[in-house]
Amino acid sequence: MERTLFERLGGIGAITAVVEDFRDRVAGDDRINLKFARTDLARLTKMLIDQVCEATGGPCRYNGRSMKAAHGGMKVTKGEFNALVDDLVATLNQFKVPSSEQEELLGILGPLKSDIVEVDSNEVGTPLPDAFQPAPALMT
Repeated sequence: MERTLFERLGGIGAITAVVEDFRDRVAGDDRINLKFARTDLARLTKMLIDQVCEATGGPCRYNGRSMKAAHGGMKVTKGEFNALVDDLVATLNQFKVPSSEQEELLGILGPLKSDIVEVDSNEVGTPLPDAFQPAPALMT
């Protein structure tokens, strides 16, 4: 039986390392980091790990909001979404994830674009609208 993408990526440890690197890369990326100005990074990290783990066939369950609900009102541009994908690919390359696994992962995440992008523009670095309400911080 073929191994799941989760297993081929290296399991939860590898996914956690990739998500943490990706989060830090995004935080340092002026093309998109304004969109995360009011995001609870601990919550974002956990949600991303759960989402990638579940989407790749792992044992996790993503219990966060839908992508449309989570990003509604953020006014994410097409350019900013593409910058985020660039950052993810850079992280995957840094961890030497093979291109076949990268393509499979991006194929899973790509369809989310229509739920995230609200502005058909190649502009990047746009501010988070004042009215946007981020998800509450995780209760620890």
